[in-house]
Amino acid sequence: MIEYTLTDEFIELISLLKYLHLAESGGQAKMMVDEGLVKRNGETEYRRRAKLRHGDTIEVEGTTVHIR
Repeated sequence: MIEYTLTDEFIELISLLKYLHLAESGGQAKMMVDEGLVKRNGETEYRRRAKLRHGDTIEVEGTTVHIR
C-alpha cells in the first residue's frame, strides 16, 4: 500500500496516477481511467479529473493508494 499525503484540499485522479508513476504519461493515465482499470473506494471511477480527498482509497493494477 502506498500512502499519499495531500498538501492541498484535493488532487485530481489523473494527476495522482502520473505523480506516483502508476501511469507513464497523462495519456496513459486517461486511458487507464477510460478503460475502467481504476477503482475509488471500491467502485470503478470513470471521471478522469475526479477530486481525491483525505480518506479516499484508489486501486489500480494491484496497487492500493490511501489518501491522507
